[in-house]
Amino acid sequence: MLVALIAHDKPGALPVRQENRPAHVAYLKSGDAVQQAGPLLDDAGEMAGSLIILDVPDMTAAEAWVAGDPYGQAGLFESVQLIPWNRVIG
Repeated sequence: MLVALIAHDKPGALPVRQENRPAHVAYLKSGDAVQQAGPLLDDAGEMAGSLIILDVPDMTAAEAWVAGDPYGQAGLFESVQLIPWNRVIG
């Protein structure tokens, strides 16, 4: 099952993102669930959120993945959405 994880950072949280980025990137690479990932950018081109495509057995697995993300554990996100996704191209 493909799931789009869309997360928006809390206002002014760029320092939290930068401090936790190495652990987050290591977490992204630590298993097979992540198919694609990258930051969402604000109007100034600064990182302001995340878009991650997960390939997981079910929504419970997606929720567990989110719970283990160092960004979430650091309190970076204002909101997180998990949306089932259907790849059409790519």
